[in-house]
Amino acid sequence: MKDNLLKMVRLFIIALILITSSLSSQGQVLISLLLGDKLNSGKIEFGLDGGVNFPQIRGLQEGKAAANFNIGFYFDIKLKNPNWMVHTGVLVKSSFGTADLPVYLLNDPSLDSAFVNGKVDRKINYFNVPLMMKYKINKHFFVEGGVMPSLRAKAFDIFTTSINSKDDLEHKVDIKNQFHRLDFGLVAGAGYRLINGNGMNIGMRYYYGLVDVVVDDATPNQYNQSLYLYVGIPIGAAKAKDRKSNKD
Repeated sequence: MKDNLLKMVRLFIIALILITSSLSSQGQVLISLLLGDKLNSGKIEFGLDGGVNFPQIRGLQEGKAAANFNIGFYFDIKLKNPNWMVHTGVLVKSSFGTADLPVYLLNDPSLDSAFVNGKVDRKINYFNVPLMMKYKINKHFFVEGGVMPSLRAKAFDIFTTSINSKDDLEHKVDIKNQFHRLDFGLVAGAGYRLINGNGMNIGMRYYYGLVDVVVDDATPNQYNQSLYLYVGIPIGAAKAKDRKSNKD
């Protein structure tokens, strides 16, 4: 009991360092890779979680979904019933938003003239923390569902237009103060596990935001939503399994 408690405390401290450190998201992922076999145990599986998502802002009439890449790490915490697990982790690099918004005035004659025939892509960067229950239908297929709170980091409207080649002129407008710091919604998905149920996870998730993300209450309510296609790669699981076998 004491050993399990010490392991949980160590996992919590390491995860907290990864989330709150001033390192870049790439640095956090590198630390995860280096410590992967230390984070795995008989009750907990640790790995990298990443892929592509297609966000849109519900309630915003203009714009369309466009692909964004995301990456982070995950924990699958096994329960007494072997078919049930708690799935959590952090996507340290993840974006919501929408693409192909109409150009608006920047109150700068030279910029307004340059981008008059351009487009605007809105990218709102978040740290996403999924908290889900995961149910194994069999050793390959699983379903999952729960909630996902998120912490906003940066947010930009990216103006692009074509001068000499496609989208060769770009201008960023910082819009983070237009959006609330916190977001919250429901997330659900399904997936498949490779290699006889011991390899990578591949799957699909859908996020449905429940919180109006815009600070200005005079505007119509706007909510984040996104479709995720992801791959979960266990890190150090084989080493941890061998270490446990040798210990036994």
